[in-house]
Amino acid sequence: MKFQTKALHTGVEVDPITGASSVPIYQASTFHQEEFDSTQEFDYARSGNPTRKALEHIIAELEGANYGFAFASGMAAITGVLLTLSSGSHVVACEDIYGGSFRALTRVFSRLGIQTAFVDASDLDKIDSAIRPETKMLLLETPSNPTLKIIDLKGAAEIAKRKGVITVVDNTFMSPFLQRPHESGIDVVVHSGTKFLGGHSDVVAGLVTVRDEALAKEIYLIQNGFGGVLGPQDCWLLMRGIKTLPVRMTQSQQTAGVLANYLAAHPKIKKVYYPGLDEHPGGKIHLQQADGPGAVLSFELDDAEAVRRFVKDLQLPMFAVSLGGVESILSYPVKMSHAAMPEPERLIRGINGGLLRFSAGLESPEDLIEDIEQALKGI
Repeated sequence: MKFQTKALHTGVEVDPITGASSVPIYQASTFHQEEFDSTQEFDYARSGNPTRKALEHIIAELEGANYGFAFASGMAAITGVLLTLSSGSHVVACEDIYGGSFRALTRVFSRLGIQTAFVDASDLDKIDSAIRPETKMLLLETPSNPTLKIIDLKGAAEIAKRKGVITVVDNTFMSPFLQRPHESGIDVVVHSGTKFLGGHSDVVAGLVTVRDEALAKEIYLIQNGFGGVLGPQDCWLLMRGIKTLPVRMTQSQQTAGVLANYLAAHPKIKKVYYPGLDEHPGGKIHLQQADGPGAVLSFELDDAEAVRRFVKDLQLPMFAVSLGGVESILSYPVKMSHAAMPEPERLIRGINGGLLRFSAGLESPEDLIEDIEQALKGI
């Protein structure tokens, strides 16, 4: 089936008991056990819930995986995967990474004896040379956040497999509609379901998919043992959002392309980061492993003062943390997504005071351009 069809027909779209058109919200903390000496699938909601099970099935199907896990947030999902590592393990991560992931690796997992080397993962040789005997995991984002660097997933997976390293890819920016990293040989895929999968800025969620049974058991051990699970109401909201993912992503991606080309030609814009532009250094690789350039772009103004004036005059986009909503969302990485990253580290990665990240929503691209144009006049 094409993805547009699969998003609506994963095998759990109709309640088998009542025929209802959506999975019920099983708002229960515990489940009656028929026999005192027998086991059953559901006993306590932290360990499993029918609504959560349906969502986990859906994301596994859409990512082309065998197992899915729903966590309370994207960071709960990422840290849940990292917690499968033992003390003394070493992680290689792309340097252009979400600020929350950087904070977790440098300020939390370092306390547990897990060290991280950050490298420019768009260069496969740098990945290869950073892997040490104690390296157990390769953590990647492509396109990266917020400068949209591209990593060759097949190349990275081949290096990791040769050296016995687990590969993890944060697929939040693309969603499975546009990119399915398992198809490139990646072991684990994580999502902030808060973003494009939910799509309406009304739920916080994290998702993980894997193909390997042994690795799935380790992730479930963490999910169940630490209890950072997604509640049934939020599972239901996320399933509802996924049903419209293809049409939302198609429209948002089209708008992002229009905006990227407009901004690239504007004299007040210093630089535009978007894989759909011909000049993007990783664009060719990206379109070999993804079905489109996505709905997120970043661009640079002169400095922080220019950003302040621009944001003050802008009317349509929400100026906020996050992305992937039906409304366009403009973010300021220095103060938002990457505020947890020390300034020297941000500057190394090109995250300066003039950088803005734009998640295209469902508004008319003409209206967005008109709004951006009037705001740029004030700079």
